[in-house]
Amino acid sequence: MEKPLRLGISSCLLGNNVRYDGGHKLDRFIRDTLGKYVEFVPVCPEVECGLSVPREAMRLVGDIEAPRLRTIRSGVDLTEQMQNWAAEKNAWLAEQNICGFIFKSKSPSSGMQGVKVYSEKGMPQQKGVGIFAKAFMTRFPDIPVEDDGRLHDPGLRENFIERIFVMRRWQEVDAAKPALAPLVAFHSQHKYLLLAHSTKHYQEMGRLVAHAAEMDREQAFAKYAHLLAEALQMRTTKAKLYNVLEKSMGHFKKELSAWEKQELLDVFRRFKEGQLPLIVPVILLNHYIRKYDEPYLREQYFFHPHPLELKLRNYS
Repeated sequence: MEKPLRLGISSCLLGNNVRYDGGHKLDRFIRDTLGKYVEFVPVCPEVECGLSVPREAMRLVGDIEAPRLRTIRSGVDLTEQMQNWAAEKNAWLAEQNICGFIFKSKSPSSGMQGVKVYSEKGMPQQKGVGIFAKAFMTRFPDIPVEDDGRLHDPGLRENFIERIFVMRRWQEVDAAKPALAPLVAFHSQHKYLLLAHSTKHYQEMGRLVAHAAEMDREQAFAKYAHLLAEALQMRTTKAKLYNVLEKSMGHFKKELSAWEKQELLDVFRRFKEGQLPLIVPVILLNHYIRKYDEPYLREQYFFHPHPLELKLRNYS
């Protein structure tokens, strides 16, 4: 990619001392490992909306769907201050070409889910969304988001990082509109990646690409982007991945010996049964892609969706 992948992030996760108590919540995987491949755009809603460090702690209070943001000790209502700042910040972020956002979990400003919302009697329900996080996700519904807590799950981590790399490639296609050739190439190159998530979405996206020349280009690209985001949010399964592996093997019908075909099928089966991680059949298929210089599979992002050094397929 010619331009860096830009990723919005809660500033405290990078080790910046911006929390209410003057501390941080450094996540070393995010900063030191993922940080080798992305350019971070740090955001601290509470500091940037005008609050000090340190500051009085705050929480969400009232209705789950529309809670108020109040300080815990003095009861100062900061809802409008945060919402007004969030609207301005999101207008700025719209110009930054970010490919995703990592929020601080459980934060009353930045938590993307499961944030405590207290009743007027002080009883909490863990069903809220932080004020800024909600504004961001409403403004940018197709941009991948996660929080630091959920990224400890290997499957969620791989899904999110896969999505941000796809988003970066999509930005290049979107920037080329109204030209249709980049859209057609993008859809073709992501076929097996999309099939690993949702056959239904892949087919609908294919019909959209086939008729895009007859449509308003802005509407066609926007619809495709929305379907892309929807598809990639659907989790892969071993069954769906097994089907993709089998389809890939079909490209080598004439090249592989009976023994090599049986070896591949055995590896696929052991992956499906949970005995091997996904990286094993993918490496074996990549070997044959290089050996036989298979042009279609060589361009499939399913085989290299993100940097191998991140080791994201070592656990599935």
